[in-house]
Amino acid sequence: MSYSIDTSRVSDMTPLEQVDGVTRRDWLAAEFERHRGHLRAVGYRMLGSVSDAEDAVQESWLRLDRGDPGGTEDLRGWLTVVVGRICLDTLRSRKAHSERLAGSWLPEPISCAAADRDVVMADSVGLALLVVLESLTPVERLAFVLHDVFGIPFVEIAPLVERSPAATRQLASRARRRVRAEAPDPDADFATQRGVVDAFLAAARRGDFEALLQTLDPNIVLRIDGGPHAPRPLAQPPIVGAVAVANGAKNFRSVGAKIEPVIVNGAPGLVIRYPARSFLAAFTVTKGRIVEIDLIADPDKLRGLSLA
Repeated sequence: MSYSIDTSRVSDMTPLEQVDGVTRRDWLAAEFERHRGHLRAVGYRMLGSVSDAEDAVQESWLRLDRGDPGGTEDLRGWLTVVVGRICLDTLRSRKAHSERLAGSWLPEPISCAAADRDVVMADSVGLALLVVLESLTPVERLAFVLHDVFGIPFVEIAPLVERSPAATRQLASRARRRVRAEAPDPDADFATQRGVVDAFLAAARRGDFEALLQTLDPNIVLRIDGGPHAPRPLAQPPIVGAVAVANGAKNFRSVGAKIEPVIVNGAPGLVIRYPARSFLAAFTVTKGRIVEIDLIADPDKLRGLSLA
């Protein structure tokens, strides 16, 4: 199925074959670069992988270069839908060929040093939300992300999922209910979140079990993603409950570990470095308690993380 833009909404302006020395292709390339960050955000929310999102963005340029939609308006909307279609194909392929991991699957994190908080984008998407998005069907995820996050009308999404606009609306509605029910809503104040994580780390280093429990939600979930070849200690299902998580917090007080604060997907996190392996811990704080800890040890997902 091919996608074609509704050109009735596009201006009939002369298509810039040569205007002030600028060719149509030059103009398209410049417009594409202007929207690259937006397209990367679409791809990341769809795929939970920085590298896969970049691949989807690059493929969208190839499709634009091969098939100019015409006009000079709404190129951003056209490209958003094209990236969505590419990501949908990727998700379907991923579902068909997915490996069953003994542990948890977690998205590829986006992190920066704690001192660089101002460079984190305002629209950062938390790992906890991406985990819930991964549980949706590919068509539910597409409908939700394109409509609820990026405002694409259902009439433009419907051809991608081969459903009517009304049925596409229902896909997004089911996804929305799942997100609202399962994705925790982090505390708005970053300093408050960081304070809770700092209290957790201090209690773990002291071995203060009761103080640890005070920082954890009773139903906290700890997930570990060691990758497809994770050693047995990392290949385990999620750990649920404050007591179980507090009992495992000894990893944060090991004398062989060096720990430093970072920001992970806009939320407080920690880099935990051992001589043989490094971890990235992301925390979700809601109502002053840690409700989720996502521990990433998959080397492929930490390639973009500076561990020096």
